[in-house]
Amino acid sequence: MSDPTQLSAPDFASRDPNSPEFWDERFERHHTPWDQGGVPSAFQSFAARHSGAAVLIPGCGSAYEALWLAEHGNPVRAIDFSHAAVAAAHEQLGKHAHLVEQADFFVYEPPFSPAWIYERAFLCALPPSRRADYAQRVAELLPAGALLAGFFFIGSTPKGPPFGIERDELDALLTPNFELIEDEAVNDSIPVFAGRERWLTWRRLA
Repeated sequence: MSDPTQLSAPDFASRDPNSPEFWDERFERHHTPWDQGGVPSAFQSFAARHSGAAVLIPGCGSAYEALWLAEHGNPVRAIDFSHAAVAAAHEQLGKHAHLVEQADFFVYEPPFSPAWIYERAFLCALPPSRRADYAQRVAELLPAGALLAGFFFIGSTPKGPPFGIERDELDALLTPNFELIEDEAVNDSIPVFAGRERWLTWRRLA
């Protein structure tokens, strides 16, 4: 059986997901199998329980969720280091386009202290060598009691992106600074993530 995480792709010039050009090519050529084309139900359910919370979305892609949050009154900033991704997000957001910025998550300073960082296909887009940097940066950005919540792609993959992560590795990565408070199955994943996603909510420790 074929691996649904390894969908056939055009012949791209850039093969380094650490480079903005890697993602620019894929957005410009409309090869975005990770793009759900809308707002996931688990996100809507969680966001409804955290109305008004200030949200940072790293690796936002087309940023459907940023538009949903803006329309529901949440302070939000969405970032991506690919200019083509940001251009796609600006098309989606219309009058809210200013809420999406081209930026590098690892040095970006949001205009507010996030109550929630939304994880959606960002960690699994990063090469495994950047995982410790990710864990350090979310811990730096979130104050005590704030949340890292969203979809986590569980189970190793032979190559990526998406780069799956084993559950014990994820736990070891985050538990020094976070406690897990929600762990829910995801039943409406798109094909590239099907059967491998969990909705996890991590609370920043004091």
